[in-house]
Amino acid sequence: MLHILIYILIAIVCAFLGYLFQEMMAKKHSESAKNTAKQIIELARKEADTRRKEIEIEVKDKLYQMRQDFEVQTKQRRDELGNLEKRLVTREENIDKRLEMLEKKEKDIDVHLRSAKAQEENLIKKDAHLQQLITEEKTRLEKISSLTQEEAKQVLLLRVQEELDEEKAKLIKKQEEELKSTADKTAKEIISLAIQKCAAEHTVETTVSVVSLPSDEMKGRIIGREGRNIRALEMATGVDVIIDDTPEAVTISSFNPVRREVARLALSRLVSDGRIHPGRIEEVVEKVKVELENTIREEGEKAAFDAGVHGLNPELVKALGRLKYRTSYGQNTLQHSKEVAYILGNMASELGLDVRLARRVGLLHDIGKSLDQQIEGTHARLGADMARKFNESQTVINAIEAHHEETEAKNIYAVLAFAADAVSAARPGARRETLESYIKRLEKLESIANIFKGVEKSYAIQAGREIRVAVQPNKISDSESINLARDIRKKIEEDMEFPGQIKVTVIRETRAIEYAK
Repeated sequence: MLHILIYILIAIVCAFLGYLFQEMMAKKHSESAKNTAKQIIELARKEADTRRKEIEIEVKDKLYQMRQDFEVQTKQRRDELGNLEKRLVTREENIDKRLEMLEKKEKDIDVHLRSAKAQEENLIKKDAHLQQLITEEKTRLEKISSLTQEEAKQVLLLRVQEELDEEKAKLIKKQEEELKSTADKTAKEIISLAIQKCAAEHTVETTVSVVSLPSDEMKGRIIGREGRNIRALEMATGVDVIIDDTPEAVTISSFNPVRREVARLALSRLVSDGRIHPGRIEEVVEKVKVELENTIREEGEKAAFDAGVHGLNPELVKALGRLKYRTSYGQNTLQHSKEVAYILGNMASELGLDVRLARRVGLLHDIGKSLDQQIEGTHARLGADMARKFNESQTVINAIEAHHEETEAKNIYAVLAFAADAVSAARPGARRETLESYIKRLEKLESIANIFKGVEKSYAIQAGREIRVAVQPNKISDSESINLARDIRKKIEEDMEFPGQIKVTVIRETRAIEYAK
């Protein structure tokens, strides 16, 4: 127990000693902090004094600088005021001088006005005198010419009007010639460019097809017993089968190219197969007809695609395909239609027109030729009726109907179709004919012109595309030559059939020749 009390006393003594030590350390730290604070305050006071002095110096510098600037500005203002005063003085002097000049000019104007009034009075007197002289002169002229003033004015106006009419006619004629020359040049450039851009194949017109045979023995099998096979083939196809001495060949003749093609294909298959009898013939012909119909449709679609024409009625497409088996003067009609579409499209492009519409017109312009062997009427009117039936536009219908001038052209595409059709048909190599028919056509053309009274000689030129007629000048006048050209044109249209157009030129020339000796 005693030990415990001793420990407690020792602990209390240690605690008290610790407290005394902490108090001593606290007093020591407090005194040190006071000394440090005094030093910081002293330093701050010194820095504040230094800063105050610096600010006072800066303020003095700024005040000095402001005073200097103020003095400079004041001097500038004084200089400006001095200059303004000098300018005002100069202006006052100029104003004074101008006032003096104005006063002087006013005096001069007064003098001139007085002089002008005097001159005006003199002019009025002279004008009155002149009017009197003119009246006397008019009276004298009226007595001499026996015409009043109004009558003389009318005569003069009539003469002036006649001179103006003559000058106007000359000017109009000159302008017409210039416009015609320019139009012809432009048209030739457009057509030549269209031809250059177009390349087409040529075919020779024919009305027969030849089927090759493996041997002459096959001819007897084609004829059949008592000719029943050949009769069955002719009845099924509607053609003439000609078997002659030509070795290993049979000729099929027909003016209908589709029938001829059906017969050729059917006979070729029969020969290849070897089984030839009426039943087999009818069976093969029917198959060939179905296949040819598909071929015709495909050819029509291909032609429309090549020409860039879309949205055609299926019946029009078939009609186009049938044109592949139709020719005119040796020119394949479908190829001709595509060529016209290309040429017409190029022309429309040069003229800034609708190229697609132009190509549609060109491709369909001869569509009536697919029907003209079945229905009466010209191919232009048949084609127009077909286009109208299948809801083609009025522009296309009119262009088809008018491309041979059978009706009036109501749009530019009809005129271009006429030109493109003529270009395609008339260009070198497009159409062929025998030498005999060519010569006969030229002779007939010249004979038609020669039957007219007053014709001295006629010449068919440019492969029959133009005829030049020389007339006797003492029998045919200039005005009569115009009527003669029209009559020859009508006679040619009535008596001849020809592709494209024929130009009729009547030439009347009078020559006066003298010899000086």
